[in-house]
Amino acid sequence: MRKILRVTGADRVSFLQGLVTNDVARAPVWTALLTPQGKYMADFLIVPDGDALLIDVDEGLADDLLRRLSMYKLRSDVQIAPADMEVARGTGPAPAGAIADPRHPALGWRLYGGSGDDGTDWDAIRVAHTIPESLVELIPNETFILEAGFERLHGVDFRKGCYVGQEVTARMKHKTDLRKGLVTVAIDGDAPVGTPILLEDGREAGTLFTQSDGRAIAYLRFDRMQGPLTAGEARISAAG
Repeated sequence: MRKILRVTGADRVSFLQGLVTNDVARAPVWTALLTPQGKYMADFLIVPDGDALLIDVDEGLADDLLRRLSMYKLRSDVQIAPADMEVARGTGPAPAGAIADPRHPALGWRLYGGSGDDGTDWDAIRVAHTIPESLVELIPNETFILEAGFERLHGVDFRKGCYVGQEVTARMKHKTDLRKGLVTVAIDGDAPVGTPILLEDGREAGTLFTQSDGRAIAYLRFDRMQGPLTAGEARISAAG
């Protein structure tokens, strides 16, 4: 389920611009709020709506996000409140007023003020394109956004200037090679989300997440991706 927050006030763009990972001036965008240590706190879409910006966030993250944004307001001319609005989404022909999901073309469209879903298998799309989901692959206080594919999915802008957690994120981008991250793998069998992925000798290689039709999203150490790998009773291998 999603929850919509409405951000109004003369400083709404500059306020969010100084906090989140993406360039709010280019909205609609997908973005994240990070800790000062560069770890994920929440991801959401920011969508223009007349003289307001809409924040489209997972319901399970909404209350904490509202609290944190309100804490940062200080003297900014910004008001943030829950909006009595639903969001519809689908992958067929887009209705009037819909926006393209900014993460990936396969995610189709979103319509604010609409309701319902066209029956798309969203997990299958996410697994096929390694698109993380809030509170599944994206874990507050644990996930680093570059390991979760935010650059590939247009969720971070390295030219926009400072934001919370920017220094750590920029250092990971420019000064280190990522050694771990989300990948799509083939899976024979199934196991609960969060099951450790193990090498044959019992060393841990990563964690299993969303599964669909013989494939899965996994968080893996890149130097331990060469099998055989297991997650519980399931066998894991490189996706074909």
